[in-house]
Amino acid sequence: MDLDDLHIFRSVVREGGVTRAASHLNRVPSNVTTRIKQFEERLGVALFRREGRTLALTDAGRTLLGHAEKLLQLADLAERELRGGGMRGVLRLGSLESAAGARLPPILSAFHAHYPDVTIELQTGTTRAMLRQLERHEVEAAFVSEPFEHGTLSSVPAFDEELVLITAWSADGGLDAIRTVVAFPHGCSYRQRLFEWLAAEGRSPERVLEMSSYHAIVACVAAGTGAAIVPAEVLDHAVLGTAVARHPLPAGLRLNRTHLVWSGEASPALRSLMGLLPRMGEQEAASGRSSRVGPTNS
Repeated sequence: MDLDDLHIFRSVVREGGVTRAASHLNRVPSNVTTRIKQFEERLGVALFRREGRTLALTDAGRTLLGHAEKLLQLADLAERELRGGGMRGVLRLGSLESAAGARLPPILSAFHAHYPDVTIELQTGTTRAMLRQLERHEVEAAFVSEPFEHGTLSSVPAFDEELVLITAWSADGGLDAIRTVVAFPHGCSYRQRLFEWLAAEGRSPERVLEMSSYHAIVACVAAGTGAAIVPAEVLDHAVLGTAVARHPLPAGLRLNRTHLVWSGEASPALRSLMGLLPRMGEQEAASGRSSRVGPTNS
């Protein structure tokens, strides 16, 4: 396969269409369209199907995308080694917002100090959203939380989070206080754990208020809107962290593990990032945790 064809194909996928891909590649859209059609004719399969004004990958296109990412990554690695230079390129990562805001800054700062020619592109979202981006090869690896479907993914433990229940100062912090849940949309593992806890106690919230950031969640709880589960580390860094009351969760819910997951063979940049992660044994000794706590499919 021609690497240029793979590069054009991947750009159309990443940019979400021919026009934006053409702009990214400094080509005219007609040239990109022609190259894609010629590529499809040579392969004997359709790579895209049109859905309204957007292009969607066919099954063959999704299969090719996985191979294209690996082939282009291998080509970049070969060129860097032949040129004798240090590690270069882009490392695309996904992460929970909690990890991105509280856990990753010192790790990414250390990575940049060691590998200044590698650019890290970070996207945030729920565990489900990150796994979906990983499946579509939009990110190379992602920090996700238990529980999640392991499938064929590789993973390493990254760090443990202590989860706490937060309410307004006027609330007592018991189950009776959880009438309105303030949480991220579906796909958030912390939200899932909270609902599992309530269900086990034969309860369900009267209302769920969905927010897109921890700052918004803490602000709503501080205003007396409802209750939420958040990592204590996030609360320590939140602007309104002292404006809410913290309540301990049951032992089976209190600690939750975040994993770094990826598909296929890890790139040199990703392996280097793994080397900068905290040693889980040291974390467990500090927290008194010797094994995983809570439900997990990983």
